[in-house]
Amino acid sequence: MTDLLHETSGNPVPANAVCGFLRARDGKRIRYARFEPAAHPPKGTVLLLPGRNECIEKYFETVRDLQDRGFGVATLDWRGHGGSDRLIRDGRRGYVKSFGAYAADLDQFFAEVVLPDCRGPYYVLAHSAGALVALLAAASMANRVERMVLIAPFLALPNQPVSMATVRRLCGLLSLIGLGRLYATGGARPTQTVPFAVNRLTTDIARYQRNTRIFESVPSMAQGGPTIRWLHAAAVAIGKVTAPGFLTANKVPTLIVAAGADEVVSTRAVEWFARHLRLGSLVTIDGARHEILQEADLYREQLFAAFDAFVPGSGDSMP
Repeated sequence: MTDLLHETSGNPVPANAVCGFLRARDGKRIRYARFEPAAHPPKGTVLLLPGRNECIEKYFETVRDLQDRGFGVATLDWRGHGGSDRLIRDGRRGYVKSFGAYAADLDQFFAEVVLPDCRGPYYVLAHSAGALVALLAAASMANRVERMVLIAPFLALPNQPVSMATVRRLCGLLSLIGLGRLYATGGARPTQTVPFAVNRLTTDIARYQRNTRIFESVPSMAQGGPTIRWLHAAAVAIGKVTAPGFLTANKVPTLIVAAGADEVVSTRAVEWFARHLRLGSLVTIDGARHEILQEADLYREQLFAAFDAFVPGSGDSMP
């Protein structure tokens, strides 16, 4: 069923792909894909979890990087994203009631697709909002996942005058009075269409243009800015994973990779979290913007060097 994946110029579908839909418990269709490793011996499977307003196609290059290391890959489009079902009539609006819905979809995906069809051991490689979902689901994955690598996890907005707790209270109030579906920021225009010169995601123009072509080719997969309700849901999730009880209870060894020039999430918050997380360690890549996996080779190579050192079987040594 590889016809469910969209190939564009300079972005071919990786080899050994299987794509389908998972029917979530509330009836929503969740698009997923899995890819067999390209090198032997096989070293397990990486669950590749994208961020907000991303899709499977955006990670084809990363899938090949992992396949060449001997890993299979399993990935999905979060509900409301990419090729998965939208949650409200205006599919451009980034909306979800609770990040718990993302975590539930991930749990079901693991149980119904990953465990039956993908070789263990299992690892997580997650970006931004996807990293927040991975943290939220960490307790349920503790006996399934060996290690997690979380890239620029969304734990706070950068340079904000108020705390995320205040954001949670304000967005919660606005949602209660019926304004939750209004844009919190960004408007209807998908972020991938802004000119490269003013983008905050990557310094690599070729990868930026490649990603732009994906959404230009299939506009229905793109989103605009997050809604007030989505931001409230994110703030609630952030409150849970930054609580002292969570920080000390984490049982999954976790490498957190911060982007030194991040203007999308707070690097300061990411670094604080890594210092306080039980079984957590930190690498900060100076100069990298938010989407390190979509960044210039200079930054991507540093990320994969850290990955290779941390994930057993993919490198020669462990830190």
